[in-house]
Amino acid sequence: MEGAEPISAENCVEELLRARRSGSEEARQRVYRFMSDHLLEVLRSPGLFGRLGAGEREEVLARRTGGTRVLAVAESSEPPQRAGGPRSPLQERPGGPRRVWSLHPERRRWEVLTSLPEEVPARGSGMCTLYNYLFVAGGADGPRASDRVFCFNPPTRLWSPAAPLRQPRTQLRLVAMDGLLYAVGGECLFSVERYDPREARWAPVAPLPKGAFAVAHEATACGGALFVSGGSLFYRMLRYDSRRDEWEECPFNESRRRSTDMVAHRNLLYRFDVDRERAGVNVYKYNTVVKAWTGGSAFPLPDPRPFRCAVLGDRIYCVNRSQTLQLEVQEEQEEQEEQEGFLPELLPSPPETRGGLVPFVLCLDQDPRPDPTRDDGPEPTDPNRPEPTDPNRPEPT
Repeated sequence: MEGAEPISAENCVEELLRARRSGSEEARQRVYRFMSDHLLEVLRSPGLFGRLGAGEREEVLARRTGGTRVLAVAESSEPPQRAGGPRSPLQERPGGPRRVWSLHPERRRWEVLTSLPEEVPARGSGMCTLYNYLFVAGGADGPRASDRVFCFNPPTRLWSPAAPLRQPRTQLRLVAMDGLLYAVGGECLFSVERYDPREARWAPVAPLPKGAFAVAHEATACGGALFVSGGSLFYRMLRYDSRRDEWEECPFNESRRRSTDMVAHRNLLYRFDVDRERAGVNVYKYNTVVKAWTGGSAFPLPDPRPFRCAVLGDRIYCVNRSQTLQLEVQEEQEEQEEQEGFLPELLPSPPETRGGLVPFVLCLDQDPRPDPTRDDGPEPTDPNRPEPTDPNRPEPT
């Protein structure tokens, strides 16, 4: 709207009230767009999000997740040293930015979306999305674990620091559930903490039972509960009930192989165990309603290296540096059970990537835009480079 005052967290309520009085739908949508683009800031502002009616809250949240849902991946660590042979340009460029890629839904081509901030440790960070923000937490450079957390906002293409973890962690699992983030375990850690975006702080919750998973566990959310499996006790799985703040044992899985990842689709958990000897993958399913394991379906795996998974629609994407597999899930009407099978089409992986790849799903506008409501100085000339972050900058309020 030409000549309109820039909207901020301080004046957006007044702007919304003015739009209501004037009956201007254009002005109202302008405020909703600001609230959607800056949702975490709005949630942290006392009395701001609460001034909206139920329908308005739904509209703001719908705008936040109303773009095109795409598969994205982030480079998570430095590659191992190669014994010989040619080195890729990325390997010859130490300290280069680790990129975040998105798969264009129509062209089926990977495009650089942004780069991880330089302050993100080289290995062991946890990553997941919440309210269509990408959060990156913990990790390690050398022997020291990090407590730092960073957040990427797709509508503005900007990174910002978030409240640090209560405890430094590496090799943690970061999971979103019911509008909250959970940082689960880590290397030789049983503690668990939870981030509330409205309070912008982490708080402890019940720790994993002693002897559960010292390292390399998998975690996902399903049906309002948190599930953790894999790790040093391959067959064990635990369920976290947030209402009672308690962990409970689930039925054991018959597999004795280490899982490469575990994801949720509807009321089922899909656990993937790589069989390197047979160059295949075994897929096990756990029904969270009847509390029983089924499956063990074996599929050939062109490249038997471990992979990570993300769910988009009725497909589970299994990604490593050489391949992107598509597991299509279909519901059988007669038995009301899900049947799955890998599609023959192998999608390409992002070119010239380093280390491991962590997949997730983001909602992106077709025309990415910088923040149109503020005057923060000149915009970055390269949209793929993150805005520099200041470790001493206080949390926004």
